Amino acid sequence: MSTGKFILFVVVALVVVAVVVGVLRLRTRRRSEALQGHFGQEYDRTVEARGDQQTAERDLLDRQQRRSSFQVRELDPSRRQEFAQSWEQAKGQFVDDPTAAVTAAYALVRTVMSERGYPTDDFERQADDVSVDHPEVVGDYREAVRISEASGRGEASTEELREAMVRYRSLFAQLLETDDDAERTKEQ
Repeated sequence: MSTGKFILFVVVALVVVAVVVGVLRLRTRRRSEALQGHFGQEYDRTVEARGDQQTAERDLLDRQQRRSSFQVRELDPSRRQEFAQSWEQAKGQFVDDPTAAVTAAYALVRTVMSERGYPTDDFERQADDVSVDHPEVVGDYREAVRISEASGRGEASTEELREAMVRYRSLFAQLLETDDDAERTKEQ
């Protein structure tokens, strides 16, 4: 092989490698942007918790894959109404017994999640699973559970318990939505 042909071969090989690297970087950047766009603050929380972007993104992709393995269903309208009434009862209980109201709210959210088809065995797994469908409120859910746990230890103020109710309500409202409700909300 002559020197000219060898140089041409090396240049072509370098160009091909550069194109492949560029395409891979573009795909990685687009995947990152898609995950950030979908998960929002949950993306940032996961990156911080995992310590690096690549590990966090693998975790988020695993969540999406795991979530696709189970069927989340809409609630029957009569069940939605029953759950809404149960929420009103829990909320009404707050004035007389804030701790019991927060405990009831947590139990109600877990019941609705279970009835919709989300696994509810382990809190962290549950929060990860629900983050795929409701990333904008999963942070509220995590904080509400933290406050509930503090309340169980006698370490939550009435104001913190009020905040927990508000945070549970944000996820509860989304869990009661129908797919049509969610689409109308996105369009507005």
